[in-house]
Amino acid sequence: MNTPAWFKFVAVLALLWNLLGCIAFFSDLNLSPEDLAKLPEAQQALYAARPGWAVAATAMAVFGGALGSMGLLLRKKWALPVFVLSLLGIIVQDMGLFVLADGLSLAGPVVVVLQSVVLAVGIGLVLLSRKGIARGWLL
Repeated sequence: MNTPAWFKFVAVLALLWNLLGCIAFFSDLNLSPEDLAKLPEAQQALYAARPGWAVAATAMAVFGGALGSMGLLLRKKWALPVFVLSLLGIIVQDMGLFVLADGLSLAGPVVVVLQSVVLAVGIGLVLLSRKGIARGWLL
């Protein structure tokens, strides 16, 4: 079955979004002690409070999102379980950020807005994949 014209456009946007997440993740991992010292104290505290499993969840979120987006572009139904894993990574990452590390008080409301957008995109990609399978767009 033919996919709608907008589907490929959305899949490309999803891939670009998730590749930006991968770049941000690598940048985050490669912060030198000097770079970290240049950050505001609240952000330094956030980095120090972040558990390793939350960093692993972030990796699962961004790399899963990128792989799932490639699945959308290839019109493969395996994109759905990959996006579900990515969404779980987002949720676990947010638990580490907001529940354990108190990201709201340390980094402010901008982080909440950004993570809300990330969560909404993650949910949207899961729903799009489900719809794609149901409509025969993903094989």
